[in-house]
Amino acid sequence: MTTDSKTNGAPPSSVTDAVLVKSNEMPEGSQKVEELDFNKFSGRPITVDDLISGMNHMGFQASSIGQAVKIINDMRAWRDPETNDRTTIFLGYTSNLISSGLRGTLRYLAQHKHISAIVTTAGGIEEDFIKCLGDTYMGSFSTPGAELRAKGLNRIGNLVVPNDNYCKFEDWLIPILDKMLEEQEASKETEEEIIWTPSTIIHRLGKEINDERSVYYWCYKNDIPVFCPALTDGSFGDMHYFHSFKISPKRLIIDIGLDLRKLNTMAVRAKRAGMIILGGGIVKHHIANACLMRNGAESAVYINTAQEFDGSDAGARPDEAVSWGKIKVGAENVKVYVEATVAFPLIVAATFAKEAEKVTKSNTKVA
Repeated sequence: MTTDSKTNGAPPSSVTDAVLVKSNEMPEGSQKVEELDFNKFSGRPITVDDLISGMNHMGFQASSIGQAVKIINDMRAWRDPETNDRTTIFLGYTSNLISSGLRGTLRYLAQHKHISAIVTTAGGIEEDFIKCLGDTYMGSFSTPGAELRAKGLNRIGNLVVPNDNYCKFEDWLIPILDKMLEEQEASKETEEEIIWTPSTIIHRLGKEINDERSVYYWCYKNDIPVFCPALTDGSFGDMHYFHSFKISPKRLIIDIGLDLRKLNTMAVRAKRAGMIILGGGIVKHHIANACLMRNGAESAVYINTAQEFDGSDAGARPDEAVSWGKIKVGAENVKVYVEATVAFPLIVAATFAKEAEKVTKSNTKVA
């Protein structure tokens, strides 16, 4: 007789004990998983609020996006009870995002003074100006590099930038560098010597571009400092190198130490600090390390697809920054594991852009 036949048609108790383990009661107030039901919106347009509220308790990264929206709205709503100062919001992003169409979203934040400071990479600076001088095009991730090289085309993911755009950038930039060097040398004979830093150079270039499509034009107009500790790691560095031969033996001097002091001082003096960081690398750490100077930021939103298994700072979750004192213990934080061009427009629509929606509605009522 087999083991199964001895059970009179019932599975062995060892099997049912393993599979049908009795659950403990869920803690009081536990949130149930909720589903986004489009039937609720029949007969009317679906709004961003509809989507975010429906995603909040879906689970996985949908819930992370909902949490990011809440944290950013809390950043924006906070006021110091004594001074009425707002949260100092540090925005960081990598260069590829300026190359992409997300540039318009980043420009919107600068144009409407929604952020206090920006930290980005060299490409995050120069690609903004280059896009004012020439277009970037859609391509394919699979286009062979050798084929593009033969045609004088450069690939950024599935974007294509003609090499002529960088020639246009050189033609635009070199005369400005000439003028900046003249001002630097002339100021040595005065009591107000000019010392260029990455942020003052970016401020000057934002003024010179004079183009409302530019992120840094609006940073110039609204006096939003832009920090780029690796400013020479890209086309700007190439032009600076070429310029050094043209003007030899004089050099345009760039002091990154003054910018470090300026950024860290902003963090130290902030009544409350918030971090919104798209991507990783130097932009992520430069902001986080500035917030270390004040024993951590009060809120943080990371958006990137990097993983932590290799020990990289890019992949590190916010809790690792807590261990370093870069985010305060108990601070609101989230990491959204979604590529930024997918997640950030939705997040901005549910946070910073809500203010524009209120103004539009108000104007409509008056009319």
